[in-house]
Amino acid sequence: MTKISVALCTYNGEKFIHQQIDSILNQTLKVDEIVVCDDGSTDKTHQILSEYQKKFPEIFKIHINEKNLRSVKNFEKAISLCTGEIIFLSDQDDIWEEVKVETFIHYFSEYPQINAICSNGTFINSDGNFIDHLSIWSVPQLLKDQKIMVDYFNIIAFIENIATGAGMAFRSSIKNNILPIPIKEGFHHDEWIALVTSYRKSFIMIDEKLFKYRIHDDQQVGGVSYNNNETTRKRLTNHFNLFSEEKTFSQYKKFLKRLSQSYYKHQALLSEKGNINTEISQEILKRSKELFDLHRKSMKKKFPFKFFVLSTADIFSKKRTIK
Repeated sequence: MTKISVALCTYNGEKFIHQQIDSILNQTLKVDEIVVCDDGSTDKTHQILSEYQKKFPEIFKIHINEKNLRSVKNFEKAISLCTGEIIFLSDQDDIWEEVKVETFIHYFSEYPQINAICSNGTFINSDGNFIDHLSIWSVPQLLKDQKIMVDYFNIIAFIENIATGAGMAFRSSIKNNILPIPIKEGFHHDEWIALVTSYRKSFIMIDEKLFKYRIHDDQQVGGVSYNNNETTRKRLTNHFNLFSEEKTFSQYKKFLKRLSQSYYKHQALLSEKGNINTEISQEILKRSKELFDLHRKSMKKKFPFKFFVLSTADIFSKKRTIK
C-alpha cells in the first residue's frame, strides 16, 4: 500500500481548523500521517491540535516553530518532515471532498510518469455556504474546450500560476528537486512545485472538484475566483492562450509586465547559491526575452499610439522592460 502524508501548515487557525482536519480524517482512502507545522499561533490552534494528537497519536506529528517562518518556509519544513510516498498539501481553512485522496492516488497509479497533480475545486464563504464562482483551476479545461493546446509550463512560467496548494499532491521522490523553495517576492510554494514539475512534463491538472476553497478576510493568498459568466470565460481563455491574436491593450500590458517580472525573478535566482534548478531559470530567461519581443511588436502594430504612450511611461516606471 502507498504511504500517504499530509503537510498541513497552521497559523491562528482556530476558526476553521476542525473542519479542515475532519475532512482529511474522513477520506474514503485513509491517510497515514498528518504532519502539522504551526507558525506560532496565539489563539487556540495549539490546543485543538493537541486534542487531535491525543485522539490519533499514530497519525498526527505536530511541530511548533520557535520563530515565525511564514508560509513558504513553513510548508518547506512540513514537506521535509513527511515520510509518505505521496504528499498532499493542506491549508488550515478549506474542506476536502471525501474522495479527494482516493482520486489522486488513482491518477498517480494510472500515470507513473506524473509527479505532481492539482485538482479543481469549489468555493465557500466563512459560513461554509457555496459561492458560485469560476475558478482559475478551470483554465486548462476552458482551453481544451476551445481546442487550444495546454502547456502547463508556459502558462505557469509566463502567464500566471494556476496551481494552488490546497488542491495539490506530489510524489516524495521529487523532494530533492523542489527543496529548498526559493524566497522571492510573489513566489509561493505551490507555484514553485508546479513550475519545476511542469518543466519536466510531469505535472497535470485534473478537472474533478475535490476541495472546497474558503474565501474569507483572513486568508493569506487569494485571487483564484472570478464571476461565473460567459464574458469571464472568454476573457480567461484569451488571457491564458499564450499566442492569442485577440489580446486587448490591457491584456498586452499585463502580459508584458508578467514577462518582465518573471525575467528578473529568475535572473536573481541564478545568482543564488545552492540553486539546483538553474536549467529552468536559464530557459525562462531565454523564452521570456523571446516572448517579450514578439508580443511587444504585436502590441505596437495593433495599438500604435497607446504603445508609444506606454513605452514612454515604462522608461521611468520600469514595469515592462527586459535588458
